[in-house]
Amino acid sequence: MLVKKYDTFSGHKDCIYALASDINLVFFYSAGSDSQVVKWNLSKPDSGELIARIPSSTYAMAYHEPSQLLWVGQNGEGIHRIDIKNRTEHSSLKFTNANVFDIKFYGNNALVATGDGIIYVIDVLKFAIRNTLKAATASARSITINIQNEEFAVGFSDFTIKIFSLIDFSLKFAINAHSNSVFKVLYSPDFKYLLSGGRDAQLKIWEVSAHYKLFKSIAAHMYALNDIIYSPNNELIATASMDKSIKIWDAATFKLLKVVDRARHAGHGTSINKLLWVDFKNRLISASDDRNIGIWEFENEIANQID
Repeated sequence: MLVKKYDTFSGHKDCIYALASDINLVFFYSAGSDSQVVKWNLSKPDSGELIARIPSSTYAMAYHEPSQLLWVGQNGEGIHRIDIKNRTEHSSLKFTNANVFDIKFYGNNALVATGDGIIYVIDVLKFAIRNTLKAATASARSITINIQNEEFAVGFSDFTIKIFSLIDFSLKFAINAHSNSVFKVLYSPDFKYLLSGGRDAQLKIWEVSAHYKLFKSIAAHMYALNDIIYSPNNELIATASMDKSIKIWDAATFKLLKVVDRARHAGHGTSINKLLWVDFKNRLISASDDRNIGIWEFENEIANQID
């Protein structure tokens, strides 16, 4: 596999923690500790457009396609909804003093994970709290949705993963998953597996149909595993880490195919916090503590050797 850096997008003044794409996959959005929400165009290298200023740092963003509003989680304040076209704040909802770590949509609900261990269920149409799920005293860090089983998984900083019903929001399973905080959970596109990673640097794969029995545990990185993402064709998995590397895995076998780092690929110099993989020319986007966004392109099919 040949991986090449297409470009580096710069302009943020501090760490970047959040990425989101919209319905037009040539555009994506970034945010972090510098209060800026920036719109980027993948067809126009390194030409960012400031669309909003958020009073404090941002760890989570999500684009809501029906309303074409960008939901931005402001730490300590709740949610701001940004009208991207007009570059104005559409509305805001203050419901927590904790950090907002993740936002996911399902139907007319938004699921929001916060630093006080609560999952907030927000009615998207009314933009009001519908329900609160208090399942831990430690931070809720990541949410992933299984539409097939009508359930969702949440990774917590108490080392657990908890599975909830999307019907009545009841707790279905609790998994003692990692030896430290769980930073990311992600269902495979066929919903056969739940993938998880966190501060212990392990990539773990859980069998959904076997009541989330552990299928495989991989020592994936040297330091905290911050993010996991599938490629648009679902054939590859990328993981990002505090160890400054991106690793590419075969999604069918979980075999390591490629290590993308600073020494070999002019990669990031500090922790890689977030990944986004879009259909537009199969570009992988990475955001880092080094204030830069890396744009990566893939030039051939899966190789048989680790490089």
